[in-house]
Amino acid sequence: MPVATVSGTPVDTGHWIGGERVESAGRFTSFSPIDGRALGEFCRGGPAEADSAVRAAAAAFGQWRRTSPARRAELLHRIADEVERRTPELAAVETEDNGALLRSHLRGVMPRVAHNFRFFADWLTGELRHPEFDTRGHRNRVSWDPAGVCALITPWNAPLMLASWKIAPALAAGNTVVLKPAEWSPMTASLLADITAGAGLPDGVFNVVQGLGPEAGAALCAHPDVRRISFTGSEPTARRIAAAAAGNLTPVSMELGGKSPLLVFSDADLDLAVDLAAEQFDNAGQVCLAATRILVHSPVAAEFTERLRAAVRGLRQGDPRQPETGLGPNIHPDHVARVDGFVRRAVAEGAEVLEGGGPNADLGGTYYRPTLLANAPAGAEILREEVFGPVLTLEEFGSEDEGVALADNTRFGLAATVVTGDPARAERVSAALTAGTVWVNCFFVRDLRAPFGGSRRSGVGREGGTWSFDFFCDVKNTVTSPKGWM
Repeated sequence: MPVATVSGTPVDTGHWIGGERVESAGRFTSFSPIDGRALGEFCRGGPAEADSAVRAAAAAFGQWRRTSPARRAELLHRIADEVERRTPELAAVETEDNGALLRSHLRGVMPRVAHNFRFFADWLTGELRHPEFDTRGHRNRVSWDPAGVCALITPWNAPLMLASWKIAPALAAGNTVVLKPAEWSPMTASLLADITAGAGLPDGVFNVVQGLGPEAGAALCAHPDVRRISFTGSEPTARRIAAAAAGNLTPVSMELGGKSPLLVFSDADLDLAVDLAAEQFDNAGQVCLAATRILVHSPVAAEFTERLRAAVRGLRQGDPRQPETGLGPNIHPDHVARVDGFVRRAVAEGAEVLEGGGPNADLGGTYYRPTLLANAPAGAEILREEVFGPVLTLEEFGSEDEGVALADNTRFGLAATVVTGDPARAERVSAALTAGTVWVNCFFVRDLRAPFGGSRRSGVGREGGTWSFDFFCDVKNTVTSPKGWM
């Protein structure tokens, strides 16, 4: 079985199916966005591997669903323990694989992976209540029954963290899992398979099929024995997944793209507003929640713009493994070309480049300069479509109502950020905005007890806390009559 060695860590490049490493004839190469190096040749799965993984998961489901919640929680905590122990190598491997900042992986991303497993283990055994109530002397009891095999399809921008956000509640609920990681960042999914085996997870409970979306992903989504599909990614891919799922009436949960606004009002703390705006360049702009449309109240627009331009110029771009780096590469040369295409078309439509505007010629390859655009005409593509790169647009508004209307002038509705010094305004604007999450005077604060998902074209359904179990389970109400007891 081929093995890649990344930052000194051996990574098995085979699939993980039924507790064994499985090869396939096809291969795909994983490249590092840092310098374009080939990291490894991974097995490229298709319908046969997808079917094998689903059959392994289905075979393991009976035993796993009968495993007590306490025992399932114990095993999830063991997985979390091992993630914590191996955080330095997991962080180093994922930085090589997707180019995100190493310090972010060490301080935030990998600790969040462990937290995801712990949280859903504890929610299952502590916070997930089974309500009981009476109706005309009959007892009603609500329960959450595991659904079966769950197909989880995850993106490349935060591979292990976003995968664990789905894996943990699915496993905690008593389901079995087939994970299809993004082909541009498969490394840590393979390492997680080793971790789950070492923690004692029974064979077939967790499986990994590597490969391309139209091959492995499509086969999983169309499989008649898959009972749930959870997907994070783009709207076009979501449409194909929904069409495949429709044939079997498989329930789907989808967290999709965004074109989120950040509204800066004239009563805002401008230092805070500039910091929050600059934070949208996190992970080289490859964050679905990023507020890429900066909407500024006219009285402070000039001052805010100059401050933000200075902040953008102060971002240090370079090798994400270095602690002083503030902005790393984008994931892949094809993605850089996509980002640059958006910027070039925006300029052709009349947008003004205030900062950046193209690839970083000094660094080359996948590094795109942090870009700030202004004066794009109403309806321009750059104001409508998700770029998913280090590109922000600036727009002005004259009144609160105009700002809200501008913020909601999108087919998306994933998130929104509001910066204001007036609590009453914060309440009014938050209530008026269409978004799955609204942050006021902050950004990217996530609590796993809260629902997460998008409105409009940004998603279907919610996950988090009990909402995750609502999706990954068949919610049952059992009504018992007192009549007939012996």
